[in-house]
Amino acid sequence: MRLARQPSAHSLRIVTVLLLVMGVRVTPSPALSSGCPDRCVCDDQLVVQCAGQHLTSFPVDLPLATRQLIISNNRIAELPPLALNYLSDLVYLDCSNNSLTEISESTFGNLRKLAYLDLSFNKLTRIEDRTFGPLASMVMLRMTDNEGLSEIHPEAFAENAALQVLDVSRNNLTVLNITSLIALPTLRSLGLSGNPWSCECDNEDLCLWIHVEGFKFQDEGLTVCGTPLDMSGRRLGEVGLQLRSLCHQALGSWDYIFFIAIGFVIFAAGTVSAWVMGVVMVLYERYLKAKDARLHPSDDDDDASSVVEVPVGGGGAGAARSGSNHGNGNLKTSHVV
Repeated sequence: MRLARQPSAHSLRIVTVLLLVMGVRVTPSPALSSGCPDRCVCDDQLVVQCAGQHLTSFPVDLPLATRQLIISNNRIAELPPLALNYLSDLVYLDCSNNSLTEISESTFGNLRKLAYLDLSFNKLTRIEDRTFGPLASMVMLRMTDNEGLSEIHPEAFAENAALQVLDVSRNNLTVLNITSLIALPTLRSLGLSGNPWSCECDNEDLCLWIHVEGFKFQDEGLTVCGTPLDMSGRRLGEVGLQLRSLCHQALGSWDYIFFIAIGFVIFAAGTVSAWVMGVVMVLYERYLKAKDARLHPSDDDDDASSVVEVPVGGGGAGAARSGSNHGNGNLKTSHVV
């Protein structure tokens, strides 16, 4: 049996020229449309390997169908959202050991299929609100060894319902608001060791959570207090119950100041209210007296007349009338009689 002869390179060139002449456009596969970036290796499994190539910027000309991108161990300072979001089929992204200083929500705006993300060994300082919001399929997130990372927004993971593994070990975290973490239905592993955790009332919820669900913390024995000094080195899960009783029973200096201030305000308000009520009552009493005087203007005259005309026997009455007719002298005479 004879095998079919393979077309030669010359024949392929002729076919291509004929297609161009006839106006037929050949659309290459998206995976091949941009080739492979310089100093990177691309394979048939849609894996782009750019690790350890001394890159200072995000690689360009990435295949659009890339599913795994490894750019670790370079000096990349920024992830450009425009270039990254063209990779809508990306499921694995390793950015560890670079110089990234900031990550925003727009960075991963179109990576709906991304399941694994590694941001370890970078220079991140803060994770903003809903930074990972678009990553609805993210299962594992590693953010270890960012020496300046001191704050993670309470809602940073609010939309990552598929998240199962989160590792934020060996950063500079002192407190962690667990509002969005305790709401994640599939979270089963959380790494927190190597941070200078505060074991005071502002971190009570985290300590209690570790105490109750210690099985979720892969390094619970190494997750220890950094401050205050009297608790330094103690496990967070161990001090959870102690903080609960301490923070809800003992009063601090600010509590006493608050109570003193409230007492002073209440005293001042009571004093002013009593003075105002007294003034109002005095004015109201004067008003009633003035009103009564206007309504009964002849009451005083009638009272005076009734006192003068009271009879004290027959002679007295005559003397009173005589005195009214003849003056003071006659009054004296009538009194004698």
